[in-house]
Amino acid sequence: MLSVTQLAKTYPTPRGPLAILSNVSFTLKRGDAAAIMGPSGAGKSTLLYILGGLEQPTSGTVTLDGRNPFTLSEKDLAAFRNQSIGFIFQDHCLLPQCSVIENVLVPTLVAKVGQALPPDNRARDLLAQVALSDRLDHRPAELSGGEKQRVALARALINNPLLLLCDEPTGNLDQASADVVASLLLELHQRQETILVVVTHSAELAARFPLRYELRNANLHAAGA
Repeated sequence: MLSVTQLAKTYPTPRGPLAILSNVSFTLKRGDAAAIMGPSGAGKSTLLYILGGLEQPTSGTVTLDGRNPFTLSEKDLAAFRNQSIGFIFQDHCLLPQCSVIENVLVPTLVAKVGQALPPDNRARDLLAQVALSDRLDHRPAELSGGEKQRVALARALINNPLLLLCDEPTGNLDQASADVVASLLLELHQRQETILVVVTHSAELAARFPLRYELRNANLHAAGA
């Protein structure tokens, strides 16, 4: 379960503290999928980075499966992110010098978790699920934008994370590619029963999610509330 309680994030400015997030609270259980929308600068990415343990909150708590990542040492926090959280960004962030299968395997180089399949076999299985079995040895420069995001999706799931976080995962894609990536994202999320949180400007993408929120004036609201 992901539990967020009275989360706040402020930044110092010459005119005093600037509140990006204020009193944000929500709970998601395994299998839930939530989309978070809001205008540029509303704090969507900041919230996502806090959920992923990439940025410290000013106050409030975040727990994932009963653990608060911000109480961990730097080393343990890195291991926690690697084992429990998968990330997909608007820019796929693939390593250009590595092949498709090598990119998917990168998170396993430091992972210490048991897998039902050896990492190489699991990577091949995930790439088959995103219809890229014929691209295993290709470099990112040889792929389309949609194919790169499908590689990023497989990489995010390689360690069987509980929490899958996506920052504008279809933002750089044409409509056809965006539809394919969105369908695969939701399909694999359901298959692996992750907790899925996506921040997006796309009303079309958000409409596909059973849970929808909006960030307005530093507060999180149920969509339409």
